[in-house]
Amino acid sequence: MSYEVLESRKTYEGKIVTITVDKLRMPDGSEAYRETVIRKKNAAGVLAVDTDGRILFVRQYRHPFREMLLEIPAGVIEEGESGEAAVLRELEEETGKRAGRAEFLCELYPSVGFCTEKIQLFFATELTAGTQKLDADEFVEIEKYTPEEAIAMIHKGEIKDGKTIAALFAWQARKNA
Repeated sequence: MSYEVLESRKTYEGKIVTITVDKLRMPDGSEAYRETVIRKKNAAGVLAVDTDGRILFVRQYRHPFREMLLEIPAGVIEEGESGEAAVLRELEEETGKRAGRAEFLCELYPSVGFCTEKIQLFFATELTAGTQKLDADEFVEIEKYTPEEAIAMIHKGEIKDGKTIAALFAWQARKNA
């Protein structure tokens, strides 16, 4: 199938995203419009497991949903930084824990219908004490749950974040492979 971009118009440019409206020629020759949110930096998240087998989560306010959501530690990949380096940095900044080992799980596209964001997911072990360094506008609560508790929380609607759900299931599949 062939899709052709006939024109692209930037409608918004902010600190985190740019939004475009594109006019496309569809495979049947008709024309359609698509809005795209272009994420300026991609992200990485980490499922960190302590020596007791409990997973570290952060609960933080997410304004689009007006809720405190439970998530794995995550953040943007800075210019010149690898996904692994980003998650090790974010893990320490958000939880005060350092990981001695991190392994790649998968990459996901969380909102394929309108957004270019990519998220690399890792799992980390061999956690030791580090220094929590939250941003000035970042407020988090750290919580720990067993994998079984976390999966049950997904099914009860208590964990709603896509990257967290994907990381939990990717990690389980890897362990069971």
